[in-house]
Amino acid sequence: MPVSPEALEAAHLIDRLERLARSGEQSGRLNPAQWDALRYLARANRFSRTPAALADYLASTRGTVSRTLASLEYKGYVSRGPSARDGRSVEFALTPKAEHALARDPLRIVATDIEQATDGNVAKLLDGLRRTLRNSIARNNGRAFGACLSCWHFRVRVRLSSRTPHHCGLLDEPLSEADSRTICVEQEPAAAA
Repeated sequence: MPVSPEALEAAHLIDRLERLARSGEQSGRLNPAQWDALRYLARANRFSRTPAALADYLASTRGTVSRTLASLEYKGYVSRGPSARDGRSVEFALTPKAEHALARDPLRIVATDIEQATDGNVAKLLDGLRRTLRNSIARNNGRAFGACLSCWHFRVRVRLSSRTPHHCGLLDEPLSEADSRTICVEQEPAAAA
């Protein structure tokens, strides 16, 4: 299928931006794969902080992800614990050291450049990138990993307890306001329903 020169240039620019962001990652104690894992864990909900979910998100092998997580654990960036939902599996959490590192994430510099280049009007760019990502995920039979609040299973303001205003219909779990903005391995876009 033919593509316009502008679309091809946009793809090249995205690739170049990604490479420049990665070059900033090399300056610290974390490699690009470790940064990817920390970023994912920071955005993932409590159901999605597993090695299998991370491997799906990164389109990587479970062995590679396991080595990355073991290295992050050894360096003190993540902690490992038994899964609250399934005692046979493990889930990971960020440590304060990881939170501190993420506050200095090199990707934040790219985000600043995007805000400046769009004069703060990022919505149109964001919409186009989201649609591009959806097409790529569908073509590669990947998972959406979208925010809970945009999921078909998300139930808004279903008070099962006084602390959790929302609910996941798929997992039958209460969701806090903060949970509603995290990404989930089980996410099914509401528009697809």
